[in-house]
Amino acid sequence: MRKTSAIIRSSSELRKNYNSIADICRKTKAPVFLTKNGVGDTVIMDMETFNRREDDLATAERLFATEYSRLLGTQGCTVDEFERNMREAIAKGAEHGA
Repeated sequence: MRKTSAIIRSSSELRKNYNSIADICRKTKAPVFLTKNGVGDTVIMDMETFNRREDDLATAERLFATEYSRLLGTQGCTVDEFERNMREAIAKGAEHGA
């Protein structure tokens, strides 16, 4: 995913030019920050980007929980389970990169 500078628009612009702002979200795959009276208020993004971020967050949460359990000395998974989980994570990553 490419990094872009923050895209900021006013909430009134959203009301007037929804399609234009929705196109920005889809084309850049970046969130658009909306302001109200010059102050940050809301963030919007296209569904594909939102779903990808949700998947990434869920993966990060699973990795964190696994690492936390490991640090506590809790029984982890077998090598086969680990390998299967890694293959699934790599396949999901490849889907997002396509």
